[in-house]
Amino acid sequence: MERVRNALNLFENVLEYKDRNSKEDLFACRRCFVNTMATGQLFSKTTQALFYNYKQLPIQRMLDFDFLCGRETPSVAGIINPGSEGFQKLFFGQEEIAIPVHSAIEAACAAHPTADVFINFASFRSAAASSMAALKQPTIKVVAIIAEGVPESDAKQLIAYAKANNKVVIGPATVGGIQAGAFKIGDTAGTIDNIIQCKLYRPGSVGFVSKSGGMSNELYNTIARVTDGIYEGIAIGGDVFPGSTLSDHVLRFNNIPQVKMIVVLGELGGRDEYSLVEALKQGKISKPVVAWVSGTCATLFKSEVQFGHAGAKSGGEMESAQAKNEALREAGAVVPTSFEAFEGTIKEAFEKLAEAGKISQVKEVKPPQIPEDLSSAIKSGKVRAPTHIISTISDDRGEEPMYAGVPMSSIVEQGLGVGDVISLLWFKRSLPRYCTRFIEICVMLCADHGPCVSGAHNTIVTARAGKDLVSSLVSGLLTIGPRFGGAIDDAARYFKDAYDKGLTPYEFVESMKKKGIRVPGIGHRIKRGDNRDKRVELLQLFARTNFPSVKYMEYAVEVETYTLSKANNLVLNVDGAIGSLFLDLLAGSGMFTKQEIDEIVGIGYLNGLFVLARSIGLIGHTFDQKRLKQPLYRHPWEDVLYTK
Repeated sequence: MERVRNALNLFENVLEYKDRNSKEDLFACRRCFVNTMATGQLFSKTTQALFYNYKQLPIQRMLDFDFLCGRETPSVAGIINPGSEGFQKLFFGQEEIAIPVHSAIEAACAAHPTADVFINFASFRSAAASSMAALKQPTIKVVAIIAEGVPESDAKQLIAYAKANNKVVIGPATVGGIQAGAFKIGDTAGTIDNIIQCKLYRPGSVGFVSKSGGMSNELYNTIARVTDGIYEGIAIGGDVFPGSTLSDHVLRFNNIPQVKMIVVLGELGGRDEYSLVEALKQGKISKPVVAWVSGTCATLFKSEVQFGHAGAKSGGEMESAQAKNEALREAGAVVPTSFEAFEGTIKEAFEKLAEAGKISQVKEVKPPQIPEDLSSAIKSGKVRAPTHIISTISDDRGEEPMYAGVPMSSIVEQGLGVGDVISLLWFKRSLPRYCTRFIEICVMLCADHGPCVSGAHNTIVTARAGKDLVSSLVSGLLTIGPRFGGAIDDAARYFKDAYDKGLTPYEFVESMKKKGIRVPGIGHRIKRGDNRDKRVELLQLFARTNFPSVKYMEYAVEVETYTLSKANNLVLNVDGAIGSLFLDLLAGSGMFTKQEIDEIVGIGYLNGLFVLARSIGLIGHTFDQKRLKQPLYRHPWEDVLYTK
């Protein structure tokens, strides 16, 4: 402890915080110095990331780098785009893939628990909030913040939270980082041509860290010319308060066996390089460090100079590039006499290690050819065309069709029924047998309701006009809507909303009345309180016998009790029974989230059940009319009221 205390005191003196910063900042600095981030590698060839705020080009560059390195899986597991959900089509080599898009960070982390890197392309206005939300997710270990101009107070909060929870922040104002042959963040290392020229498609022996992203690209090229290349490179960002420091990453590199030497590129302004000085003096770094601090030309100006980065501003002699270079040299780093001599110094350090037998020769590999995009390759004939349809429910490319990943033969061999096929193709999962049996009962009970209902009547008229099966079927289906068979979704939606809000049947019915909306699923032209619909009774009996919970159905029955007190025909009809019981199926099975249940009701799944069932009857009516050779239908005059 005495050695640590002495180091802290020395660090405090070097920083001269008494003249520059508050005590709070000093304590934060101490915590950063003692509780350095986790040592070792941040990335590997299996690392996956979540990409926040969709940007097509950086993601595609990541995927092209993956293909170049021979990765088996894409490094981008999911995209987070607030307000959007679905899939985004991109290329993984020659293959087009669909990357899931999530509207919230929490949902994305839950859907992709192995993705531990969060790449934040949000603007400086929202980067801090979204980064903090990511840091609070247990699955996220590294957060890269690309935006520059993040408020310093926000940056300090992010740094403190990351340090306290053993997580790593790269940035703000960073291009990111790269592990050669394994993983890269966003636009790191630039174009594919530059990556190939810098040999970043396979690992070398050099660990590199810099404040500048632009200069990182320059140094990747330099290092590739005079050594066997980069193993890992990080640009910590040019803001005043970077999430991780030069020394953080140098200490990490020191603990990575594959890294044999370390190259550091600092810049004038700030005191970050002095933490590296202290680490060198204390013997924490055993590998050769070649370092240079840019900005020596600042002394040529009469007044203080602000360079490109927010942190690149000398605030005194100790923050000058000359003072930092001298301190690093005295601490044991190899520091050239100028930036022009930097390349030669790196080469000399590498050759010494090679002569000492500390570096094994890297096996050169030929990277694969990245397919050109259509716009640039149309003249050369090397093209890749995007698909126009995404399908997640079936696949016919193999030896047999697959329904939601289940082979057709397996469905037949297991003796599964139509309800099971619907569960696979509609809900993308195998539902319990009582659920699929309920679906089948609904189909059977709703298949037909006689020739007089509007759908059947339309189909009969069309069939008698000599039209084909599809035309006759569609003419009947087009009548399905709020007044005929299309109230199942509305019944489910309104019953669910009322139940979830805790409304009594009286409050629910009367609120609908005030809005001028009839309660969907309540009321029948023929059935009465003393002459219930047999279909409703059968559905209720099956549910009470087989469902783990029928809370929504019981609520619908309570609503029916209240509406019957108003009129004897306001009974729970088959639409209301199916709508409420489907809610119980979805909620009680434990296989759907609340969001999925809302989506199922909103998209129209339940009306789809009526459409499917009634199609059976409408097809039957078409065949019946054609079999009977019925003539063209003409409505009788006596059934029309002619008036002016």
